[in-house]
Amino acid sequence: MAISVDTVYQRVQAILNKENRGYMTPQEYNLLANQAQLEVFEQYFYDLNQFNRAGEITNEYANIVNNIKEKINLFRTTSSLIKANSVFTLPSNLYRLGTVYYNNTTELDGIDQNDFLHINASKLTKPDTKKPVYIRNGNELTVYPIDITSLSCTYIKNPAQVVWGYVEISDVAKYDSSAATNFELHDSDETTVVYKILSYAGLVIKQPEISQIAEQKDNVKVQKEKS
Repeated sequence: MAISVDTVYQRVQAILNKENRGYMTPQEYNLLANQAQLEVFEQYFYDLNQFNRAGEITNEYANIVNNIKEKINLFRTTSSLIKANSVFTLPSNLYRLGTVYYNNTTELDGIDQNDFLHINASKLTKPDTKKPVYIRNGNELTVYPIDITSLSCTYIKNPAQVVWGYVEISDVAKYDSSAATNFELHDSDETTVVYKILSYAGLVIKQPEISQIAEQKDNVKVQKEKS
């Protein structure tokens, strides 16, 4: 399940051509496509928080919270973590950390340095292999007890960079699927991505009317989905 980078490219260019608003280069498209993907991706988490507060709709197919979770789950993955220089390094594509496991069965609690000082001072609460803990510092985890050498974790990854791959033939850019990377967003968001790219494109090609029209259509779509 993914959105074709070429389908979106063709739709965006077709709308620009239909309106006689100019042409967007592949480089410009790739830049704006990634900005649009990131915006839609981050909106998932904002919407999930918003609708969780409002309460779930119980209808099987109109449950907005479940629909958003389905979109987020496309980015849920796992990774093994190897210890080096006394710390575990988290995946470079990590967006949000989920659960950290030891031996794939024992869940570690995440704590801060002050909490560690308190629990480590007592034999009753001192971390061991049955109740290990970690302290996160940026993209690194310090784990106690220190003799733990391997972990695994679940996490939400950042979407991969979108690329409309192409080759130039007679100075014309032709799509090359072997050099392309599709959007990783849920396919139901294809129209939203098109509108967002067009919104940015209006600024790039100095046609603010395109931005206004695209933003209006995107707002209408969003209101329908949330009503």
